[in-house]
Order: sequence, then C-alpha cells, then structure tokens
Amino acid sequence: MTGGEDLAARVRAALVGAGAVREVRMFGGIGFMLNGNLIAGASQRGLLLRVGKDRQAQALGRPGARPMVMRGRAMAGYVYVDPPALNGRTVRSWLRLALPYVQTLPPKRAPIASRRAYSAVRKTRGGA
Repeated sequence: MTGGEDLAARVRAALVGAGAVREVRMFGGIGFMLNGNLIAGASQRGLLLRVGKDRQAQALGRPGARPMVMRGRAMAGYVYVDPPALNGRTVRSWLRLALPYVQTLPPKRAPIASRRAYSAVRKTRGGA
C-alpha cells in the first residue's frame, strides 16, 4: 500500500459507524463525505480535515497541523496534517475533532448523475 492508501484505510476504519460515509476521488487522493459533506481527505500529502472555523485555531495548535491553502489563500475551517504526525491513534483523534462539526451541516443532495438516474426511473414508471 502507498502512503495515501494506508492513510485512507486508517480513515475508513476510524469512520466505521459514523453514518452515511461515501468515498470520492479528489485532491489527488480519497475524500470522505458524510451526508454529502467533506469530513476528510487522505492522500500522500497528508490528511485534510474539515474542522470548522470555531475549532480551526485548536486544530492548528496540534503537532503536524497547518492551514489548508488553495491558490494562495488559506481556507477557513480546514486544516492539513502532515504524514509524519499520523498513525492509527492520531487519525482517530483528528476525526473526533472534525466529526462533530460536519455532523452539524445539513445533508447535501445526491450528485447530479444520481439525480438524473432517479429522474429517468420516475419518467419510465409514469411519475411526474
């Protein structure tokens, strides 16, 4: 297993029982979506977490954490954790920090492809 796959396996194991978790390829790794909202991303670069603005300072005070920067701009509510700071125990600890915030977010609608498929089924069955 590569570093990103190993990290994804740790995240997957830590999210067992967390709810409707779906995996999506993104950010050069695997994004873990809870009810359609990103909770974490695992790649060779490390662990991306959505902790929310209120917990961002707390998260950045932990070893190995840094702000998530996209196109030169720090993304509020997100942090990156460098790979050397991650093992099974620390991955679970990080997810315990992110999970409460993501659970407060409203569920997102299904991806467009799924909505189209559902709409096509309804039309063939005589639905509106």
